[in-house]
Amino acid sequence: MIRSLTIAAAALALAACQTQQTDRDLDRLGRDYQRQSQESATSQNVDDATRADICGASHFADLVGKPASAISRDTLPPRSRIISPGMMVTQDFVAGRLNIRVGPDDKVTAVQCF
Repeated sequence: MIRSLTIAAAALALAACQTQQTDRDLDRLGRDYQRQSQESATSQNVDDATRADICGASHFADLVGKPASAISRDTLPPRSRIISPGMMVTQDFVAGRLNIRVGPDDKVTAVQCF
């Protein structure tokens, strides 16, 4: 009997330690999924996504032609990439991701969404 009570108490203690997702967390996950689904549904390539300004590239268009040192990483949105010549990057298409391309002369050549 005591053994059963001890096991039950231990199970309750472990269950209380588990992290539970709140409704707020689930709402945020749902909004993120919906936003990503809308982004991929509206633009299927780099040109369309950049033209639609899904990633906010227009805010950084003035960087084109400037040296890479002029890029303030603090002002870039999350998931942004600065792509240097020869740098390996993933091939996945994320319409909401800002990509800043830097040429061999260390100047920004393009600001795109992909």
